[in-house]
Amino acid sequence: MPGTSAQDQAAATLTEVADGVHAYVQPPGGWCLNNAGILTGGGSSALVDTAATERRARRLREAALGLAGRPPRAVVNTHFHGDHTYGNFVFPEALTIGHARTRTMVLAAGLHMAGLWPEVCWGDIEISPPDLTFTDRTTLHVGELRAELIHIGPAAHTTDDTVVWLPDQGVLFTGDLVMNGVTPFCVMGSVSGSLAALQRLRALGATTLVPGHGPVGGPGLLDANEAYLRWLQDLAAQGAAAGASPREAARAADLGPYAELLDSERLLPNLHRAYAEQQGLPEGSPLDVGALFEEMAAHHGRRPACAA
Repeated sequence: MPGTSAQDQAAATLTEVADGVHAYVQPPGGWCLNNAGILTGGGSSALVDTAATERRARRLREAALGLAGRPPRAVVNTHFHGDHTYGNFVFPEALTIGHARTRTMVLAAGLHMAGLWPEVCWGDIEISPPDLTFTDRTTLHVGELRAELIHIGPAAHTTDDTVVWLPDQGVLFTGDLVMNGVTPFCVMGSVSGSLAALQRLRALGATTLVPGHGPVGGPGLLDANEAYLRWLQDLAAQGAAAGASPREAARAADLGPYAELLDSERLLPNLHRAYAEQQGLPEGSPLDVGALFEEMAAHHGRRPACAA
């Protein structure tokens, strides 16, 4: 990428996964190290998501300029979380697009995520929500590329999840509905809703998946995420039947193969969501995420590590 140091180049990889379709992957993919997409065609370009910090967003801008020779004319946000939206302001030439709830949630959340990790150099972030919103689905054309923007709801990773589906290329940008090598996170959405979302994604028939975090993969990522979520539901059912609290269930859990996933501490807030659903709380009903974050940190004896 032009204008970046060797260290910066090592921090992100840019891979063309189909003609004009590029995955911008920030390894290893843990807290706030999200992926983005760059679509190019007809002399123009568009982004799928931005990045958490100003520095990372400006590196993404350099990558986009290097591919298209001009700034992107559109930015699609897959959901409201700051790692996918904080960098919107670095692309003032672009029309920012997202679900109607994404605009509402970006404005409501403000810089809350940055406050969870005050040690991170976030830069001079300006909150910039989507200017164009939709409620179900819409289509974005970039040259000959046709990108279907599909709201996957009512609740899964969050309550405003959007995927970007390129049917002619078989490429699906999943946002955080799918992770690769990273623990799924559904405390702001729904466990059962996440499972339903995976079924909708499976029906699209994608051959290449660009997950919200972690390396690019294939349809097997859907199976891996589903397996974790079903294990989570079973663990919650067993814990509730034994009269254990989510924290007690988390403490007693054998993570097995999921111990190798990044950010395994997400189990505790995920269990809170699973317990809430078993007790009849509707999908997507708000939980006190700030309190759960603090409980997660106390449970593990440390705050989650953010390398943004």
